[in-house]
Amino acid sequence: MQHPLLDVVDRKYSRENPLDFEIGDTVIVTIRIVEGSKERLQDFEGTVIARRGRGLNEMFTVRRLVGDEGVERTFPIHSPRVASIKTLRSGQVRRCKLYFLRDRVGKARKLRARRVSAAAREAAAKARAEKARALREAQEAVDAAKASEPETTASEMAPAST
Repeated sequence: MQHPLLDVVDRKYSRENPLDFEIGDTVIVTIRIVEGSKERLQDFEGTVIARRGRGLNEMFTVRRLVGDEGVERTFPIHSPRVASIKTLRSGQVRRCKLYFLRDRVGKARKLRARRVSAAAREAAAKARAEKARALREAQEAVDAAKASEPETTASEMAPAST
């Protein structure tokens, strides 16, 4: 269990709209790059090979090929520099870390596509949204219960003597 002050900080700095991607997906990550006083957007397209951490510390790694050389880049999920993530295709995987793709060459680098119907994808998105709403309501109920709970003093906690 985290300290309540850490929960406040987590809620303040976490991303309002959750990013919807999974390991094995081919994604386009749009990043804000600041050069002097100018700001521009740059895309990084590749396969998500890892996701680690929890809360504000959650990161994901994207791997792409540039001139037959593998390039990996790790992004914080809740960073304001990550403008958006667009999923191009979903890969069918059986692991949560795809580091074995580093050693693959040629067609062996490709992941088999995951076939999901639009209705199933929409149902999964609704289920995720419902789960997030339920968690948010539960957290608000816990916060309200803590706020309404009277402070106990040491004399109230001491056992009664006869």
